[in-house]
Amino acid sequence: MAIVKIDNVSFTYPNEIEPVLKNIDLTIQQGEFIAFIGQSGCGKSTLLRHFKRELCPYGDRTGHIFYQGCDLEQLDAEVAAANIGYVFQNPDNQIVTDKVWHELAFGLESLGVNSATIRRRVAEMANFFGIQKWFHQKTTELSGGQKQLLNLASIMVMQPKLLLLDEPTSQLDPIAALEFIQTLHRLNKELGITIILIEHRLEEVLPLADRVLIMDKGTILFDGSPREILKTLPANHAMITALPTATKIFHLLNGEGLIPLTIREGQRWLKEQQVPAITLPPIIQKNKENIVLEARDIAFRYEKNGQDIIYHFNLQVKEQEFLTILGGNGTGKSTVLSILAGLQKPYRGKVTLFNKPLKSYSNKQLYQHYLTLLPQDPKTLFVQKTVQQELEDMAHLHKITKEKMQETIQLFQLTHLVKRHPYDLSGGEQQKLALAKLLLIEPKILLLDEPTKGLDAQAKNELADILNNLQAKGMTIIMVTHDIEFSAQYSSRCALFFDGSIVSEDEPRAFYSGNSFYTTAAHRISREQLSNAITCEDVVTLCQKTCV
Repeated sequence: MAIVKIDNVSFTYPNEIEPVLKNIDLTIQQGEFIAFIGQSGCGKSTLLRHFKRELCPYGDRTGHIFYQGCDLEQLDAEVAAANIGYVFQNPDNQIVTDKVWHELAFGLESLGVNSATIRRRVAEMANFFGIQKWFHQKTTELSGGQKQLLNLASIMVMQPKLLLLDEPTSQLDPIAALEFIQTLHRLNKELGITIILIEHRLEEVLPLADRVLIMDKGTILFDGSPREILKTLPANHAMITALPTATKIFHLLNGEGLIPLTIREGQRWLKEQQVPAITLPPIIQKNKENIVLEARDIAFRYEKNGQDIIYHFNLQVKEQEFLTILGGNGTGKSTVLSILAGLQKPYRGKVTLFNKPLKSYSNKQLYQHYLTLLPQDPKTLFVQKTVQQELEDMAHLHKITKEKMQETIQLFQLTHLVKRHPYDLSGGEQQKLALAKLLLIEPKILLLDEPTKGLDAQAKNELADILNNLQAKGMTIIMVTHDIEFSAQYSSRCALFFDGSIVSEDEPRAFYSGNSFYTTAAHRISREQLSNAITCEDVVTLCQKTCV
C-alpha cells in the first residue's frame, strides 16, 4: 500500500527562473526505509519539506502530493500533525520547552490528548529511548546526541506512520550518530514506520536502506537497491565518492562479484585479494616552526560556581598548520574555539597570538586582520535578504573590491544562488556562503566549527581544495569536527579533546591507527593487512602496487 504518492511535482523559489524540483513522480510504500541522497542543493530538503504541509517552502508549485490516498492539502490538520513526523538537521531548532519530560508531552498536549494517555505514552517512549535517566533534566543541559534523540522521541510519542528526517546526524559525533541510525532501524523493523532519511553518512545508512533515491538537479536520477548504484551510475559520477568505503574500494579496484556495503563485507572481500601485510610511513607535512597561537593552562566555566568545562587545556598551533580537533558531543570543543577567538574569557591561563597576549589586541585588529571564526550554525552570520547582498555587505564593510567578491562567488560556486534568500539555501549551501563571507577578510588564522556538516562528498572535496590552497598561501586552520574521514585525509595534525583538555595528538596515520570507533572505515576494513592505512586512497594504492 502506498503511503505517499507524488504526482508530477515541480517547484520554483521566488525570484528564481530555474525550478528546484522538476516533474517529480514517486511512490513510497508503507514500511519502507528510504535513503534520500544527492549533492548539496539538488533539491532533497526542498522535496522532503513538501511532505510536511506546515514546513512546505514558499514558492510556485505544480502537481499533487497524496498521503494515504488523500491530497496533502486537504488532509485533516490533526492527522497531518500526528501521522507525519519531521526531524530537523539542527536539534536546537526543534526543542520548544525547558524540561525533557515536558518536551515529550508537548505534542500530545497540543493535540488535546487526555492526561492518562499522555503519561502512558511518555513513559513508554522514555523507556524505549533510554531517556529515563535524564527525564527531569533541563533541555539546555543536554548534549547534541541527547537533544536529537529527544526530538525523535517527542515525535514518536504521537505514534506517526511516516517519519521524515533531514540530515539528523550532521551535528553528532560518530558514536552518537551510529546509535541514532540504529534506533531508526529499530523503529522501522519493529514498528513498521515508514522512514525517509536524507543523510550524508552513507557508511551506516545504505546497508539498512530498502531503497535509495538519488537526486540530481531537481530530478530523481536513481531509484533502486543500494547494491545497484554502482551498476547504474556513470563511473565518474560525483555520487560515487559518497558511497560506503567498502563499495568505493571495490569500485576503484575493479572488483567482481557481490558488491560490499558494510565494513564486514569489505574485510572479507579484501582478504580474498591476498594483499601482503604493509606498514605505511607517517604523514608528515612541512609546516613552519613558529607558533602563531598558543593556549597555556586554560580553565573556563560558564557560571561562577559551576563546573569547569575546560581545565588544564594546553595547545600550540604552528604557522600554516591544519589542525583538526575531535571529541564527543557536549565536551567543550566549540567553547575552546570561542576562547581561542577571544569571544570567551578563561578565568585561568593565557592565550597568545603571535607571541602577544590575545587580550592586548583591539577587536578591530583581531577580527579584521588576524582571525575569524565560522560558527556551528552559519545562519547566525546572515543579515540580508539575498546571497548577493550578504557578500556585498561584507565587501563594503571591509573595502573589498568587486573583482575579489566575484572571484569568491565563483570559487564557492554561488553564482546560481545570488538572488536566493540565505535561509532558502540547503544546509551545505549555507555553509559555503558563510565561509565565503568570512574569507573575504583574508584572515591569517581561520577557526572552523563543524564546516563539513550538511556537505555532500563532492562539496567536501571542493572545501578541502579551498582550505589546502589557503594553507599553501600561509593561512593557519583550526577545525573542530566530527568528520573523521575528512580529518584523516586532509589535516596535518589531529587532536582528541576529552574531559576538559587535549588527551592525544599526532599526525593522522599515527592518530587514527589502532582505534575502534575514532577511526576511519578504511582502517577498520584493512587493519589486519595494512596496519596504518587510514584512507580509501591508501588501501587502493597499496593493493594496486602489490597486485602488479
